[in-house]
Amino acid sequence: MEQNIQYDFDREIDRSATGAIKLDGAAAMCGHSDVLPLWIADMDFAICPEILSALKERLNHPILGYTQPYDSYWQSISSWLKRRHGLEVKCGEMAFLPGVVRGVAYTVLYFTRENDGIVIQPPVYHPFKIVIEGNRRKVIENPLIRRADGSYEMDLKGLEEIFATQHPRMLILCNPHNPAGIQWTKETLAEVARLALRYDVKVVSDEIHGDLMLYGTRHVPFLASCPEAEKVGIMLGAPSKTFNIPGMVSSWCVVKDDNLRNGFFGWLEANEFSSPTMMAAIAAEAAYNHGEEWLAQLLPYIERNVDTVMEFCAKEMPEVKALRPEASFLVWLDFTDTGLEHDEIVRCLVDKAHVLLNDGMMFGSQGRNHMRLNVGMPRHKLIHALNLIKEAISKS
Repeated sequence: MEQNIQYDFDREIDRSATGAIKLDGAAAMCGHSDVLPLWIADMDFAICPEILSALKERLNHPILGYTQPYDSYWQSISSWLKRRHGLEVKCGEMAFLPGVVRGVAYTVLYFTRENDGIVIQPPVYHPFKIVIEGNRRKVIENPLIRRADGSYEMDLKGLEEIFATQHPRMLILCNPHNPAGIQWTKETLAEVARLALRYDVKVVSDEIHGDLMLYGTRHVPFLASCPEAEKVGIMLGAPSKTFNIPGMVSSWCVVKDDNLRNGFFGWLEANEFSSPTMMAAIAAEAAYNHGEEWLAQLLPYIERNVDTVMEFCAKEMPEVKALRPEASFLVWLDFTDTGLEHDEIVRCLVDKAHVLLNDGMMFGSQGRNHMRLNVGMPRHKLIHALNLIKEAISKS
């Protein structure tokens, strides 16, 4: 790619009449046609043009029959993981998944049985709980420890106690953590791996935000944390958040251990869960092979949007505390000091500000008085949204 191309992330793009959940779902949920969507985790930026070019080129061919991905598809993922994160992955250690949440569901179905316990660490990405309960497994919570400054740490002591006394079969790890934007340290991940091996617990690591690292933070894949991690770990990832292509439904998993991988991959193949659609494979390969410069320009833009939120809250809306994320385009906001009850916060934002953020309670009871803000948008729209929130809060 030409290095002098400048991508315009300030460009406002009309997403109406595209079936976008972000827009249509927001209006349906709120009952307001003019609601500003700041919730579901996709961005309002035009994608890397090489991805569109690759898709258009394939659609120029008049036959859309059964296809299989070229070896170059698998190599693009392997090369990306090595180049970006220092993780060596052989092509045979990977399988396609039709979405990370579906991947979580597949691991739950394959590695656990009904009524087995599965650990999550709230406040955390809400589909984890939905998948566990929907498949008749038992949710075991090991809540994060909240520090005085509003940041979080993992409760490793509590995790070991759960492993030792409740004997769960699986831990679903969010790395980086959503909604708090935490990149877990290598030491923390290594301790999780050692505990999991000791107590025979599988670790499913959702690393879908791992490419969107901010402020010089480095992503630490769970599988790279220590040798024990390879024996217990199933890593899930995707180009969807990184390159803003979740509608392509193109994800993958990495399993290093032969005993874990052989049966699981065989089960995926037997059920045709691991057969990528033609367009999903094409989009992913184009993203990983040609999207690096686009991402290099996107990340500073996201950082400046996060800085905008941090500065606005500190100066214009000090009763709302923003937690600076180490990864992704999501900011965790604490409205406790507004004095409003949680339901009042939700109604204030929807009915007065006409903005929709993710309700913090969807991530667990630990999200009370919190909201998750998506800053993946042109900065002028973000500033407009912040002013709407400020005005609504000041009148409540």
